[in-house]
Amino acid sequence: MRDKFFNFVVRHPVWVILAFLVFAFAAASGAQKLVFKSDYRIFFDDENPQLMAYESMQKIYNKSDNVTFIIVPKGDTVFTPEHLKGLTMLTKASWQIPYSTRVNSLTNFQHTYAEEDDMIVSNLVNNPESLTPLQLENIREIALAEPQLVNKIVSSSGHVSVVDVSIKLPGLDPTAEIPEVASHVRQLRDGFLATNPGAQVYLSGMVMLNNAFAEASMEDSATLIPLMFLTVIVIIGLLLRTISGTIATVLIIFMSIVTAMGLAGWMGFFLSGASASAPTIILTLAVADCIHILASMFYEMRNGADKRSAILTSLKVNLQPIFLTSITTAIGFLSMNFSEIPPYRDLGNIVAMGGMLAFVFSVTIFPALLLVLPIRVKVNAQAKQDKMSKFADFVIAKRRLLLPLVSMVVVVLTVFIPKNVINDDFVKYFDTSVPFREATDFMQDNLSGMTVMELSVKSGEANGVNNPAYLKQVSDFSDWLRTQPETDHVNTLTDVLKRLNMNMHGDDESWYRLPESPEMSAQYLLLYEMSLPYGLDLNTQLNVDKSSTKLIVTFKNLTSGELVELGERVENWFAVNASEYELDVASPSFMFAHIGQKSIVSMLVGTLVALVLISVLLGFALKSWRYGLISLIPNLLPAAVAFGIWGIINGQIGMSMSMVIGMTLGIVVDDTVHFLSKYLHARRNHKADAIDAVHYAFGNVGSALWITTLVLVAGFTVLAQSSFKLNGDMGLLTAITILVALLIDFLLLPPLLILMDEKRGGNKVTIELDSKQGPFADLPNA
Repeated sequence: MRDKFFNFVVRHPVWVILAFLVFAFAAASGAQKLVFKSDYRIFFDDENPQLMAYESMQKIYNKSDNVTFIIVPKGDTVFTPEHLKGLTMLTKASWQIPYSTRVNSLTNFQHTYAEEDDMIVSNLVNNPESLTPLQLENIREIALAEPQLVNKIVSSSGHVSVVDVSIKLPGLDPTAEIPEVASHVRQLRDGFLATNPGAQVYLSGMVMLNNAFAEASMEDSATLIPLMFLTVIVIIGLLLRTISGTIATVLIIFMSIVTAMGLAGWMGFFLSGASASAPTIILTLAVADCIHILASMFYEMRNGADKRSAILTSLKVNLQPIFLTSITTAIGFLSMNFSEIPPYRDLGNIVAMGGMLAFVFSVTIFPALLLVLPIRVKVNAQAKQDKMSKFADFVIAKRRLLLPLVSMVVVVLTVFIPKNVINDDFVKYFDTSVPFREATDFMQDNLSGMTVMELSVKSGEANGVNNPAYLKQVSDFSDWLRTQPETDHVNTLTDVLKRLNMNMHGDDESWYRLPESPEMSAQYLLLYEMSLPYGLDLNTQLNVDKSSTKLIVTFKNLTSGELVELGERVENWFAVNASEYELDVASPSFMFAHIGQKSIVSMLVGTLVALVLISVLLGFALKSWRYGLISLIPNLLPAAVAFGIWGIINGQIGMSMSMVIGMTLGIVVDDTVHFLSKYLHARRNHKADAIDAVHYAFGNVGSALWITTLVLVAGFTVLAQSSFKLNGDMGLLTAITILVALLIDFLLLPPLLILMDEKRGGNKVTIELDSKQGPFADLPNA
């Protein structure tokens, strides 16, 4: 059936080309159904416990994300008439941002003070252009003494201030809503800068984080994929020196990508910052299949075969190893379905489809294209074969040195694996060149971090927040949080009540303490809420029946490990000191911290399943469990060595890094399968001894292996340039792993095969080699 199928392909190339082009076009039309989602919530399953806790808290206290304007005045202080005027105008204009529900700034902070027997509630800044130096100094003293403002709305030195806008997105069309908000925010920023020359404005917040996910992915699509196409064309053109082969390869790459993305659209997938890298990965996989077929075809044509016969021989020789590498690569990427992170599951599924489509196209339309297109093979390409043959001589001659030396290097590098730390910092998902990262880093250095933890303290009864015992526990909890070294700011209801109590006692500072009775607390809160303007109520801190209150704690930018440890510390304190009340902990930062930790465990399970499936598959395909077990060595060691190297150069393992073992497990099998298949072909079909079989493997597939490795490394190195660090780090570690895999297959596997087969008597048979006759006549250098 195989021979009949390939004969049909070479007899009717035009029909084969047309049929698969029609299929590709029909499948690719589904790409129009793909939409890009940039909401950070897509990184979590609906059943994720941290997401459920966060969504529950959002329903209770008002669902909202935010945009943060970080404003640096021309001088070294925000307390000038000019800057406060600009700040007032920006605060007012921010209410017009689409879906905005609240605006907090220095100028509209609801300052309370006593005036005889009355409590006055008003904006901290009114008519800024007419403020006197004395009034400015008074505003400065109030702002820098107010715990609700310092390190949240204004820096402790007064040189930076913030306008924080709460955004409640409808969620009907996030692909349009988030860019709409970001566009309006940037217009406001540009307008502020135009009227306040010399000032600086940075944009941060969760909405800008979501927008950064989308923009980083679009930038990658516009730059990395074209760059990779160019890289592939140049590499194939220079190394194989074939224009027709390059054209056919590029067409297979394009068809594999558009067909896979189209099928993803038909199947209801969506794109995200992670899954948008699928085309780049599919591109590299498709190249590998084509290069193996081209290399074998050229090998046959150099030995006198005509193009049609060379293509048929190449297809027959490469069908099994290409299929094995494609299916094992697909299994590796499908193992990503064990991930806790939906976008990485989508990435694995799309790439698995693309890899199998590349296999189908490479054994059908690719040979048909090679038949139709003119191809000439230059004789001087034989020099490359001679170089690979010389390299084989070197490996065989030095095998007794290479085996222990390479093994020792492998052991030394794997020792550094424990230097890797499971950590994530979602702010650092982006390169420092990304405006969001720049803004957030500036905010960390000058005001506060973006790591937030929302803590809901439940009293268990309606109006329980007025209970003095409850308020004391919340106040003690707030004070303890402020003593933690990671804390930048704590927003708590008890600060408001203390200030109101002081105001109601003639601003006597000795009364800056909690009310002594529930009735007094209830009256203060009622009076205060009735005095607040629209949009600045206490819904963000109190639930409807006033049975619970929410503390919002801002920390320095923490890694996932640090935040998980801090969360445990918070819960332990509460369990010991306030066990009579219930505490809920949630926030996007907390969600990302936990998902990073869980992804490592889930991917280890996925990798183990993939390893078992690949091992069984190789055992059947190679018709030898012994060689199947031997293949595990060059298949597992590259990832171990790569993570050891990563421990030396970086040491941070996050969400994306946990995927590398699973996805590279399938890719590195490529080298091993091709080398072992050629080695066993020589051993079984030509009765070669171990040394000649290694020679044959190097001569027949060596060039293709290093060329495909070069293409794969180049492809993932291009991905490593992504400004989206999840993809960038994954690309770099994958490139390292694939390069290590080639070195192990070239320097460790051949000596190991010779050693094992020598012990089994594989070299005891003396055979006279004749270049013109005998069973070895078709072996290179026989």
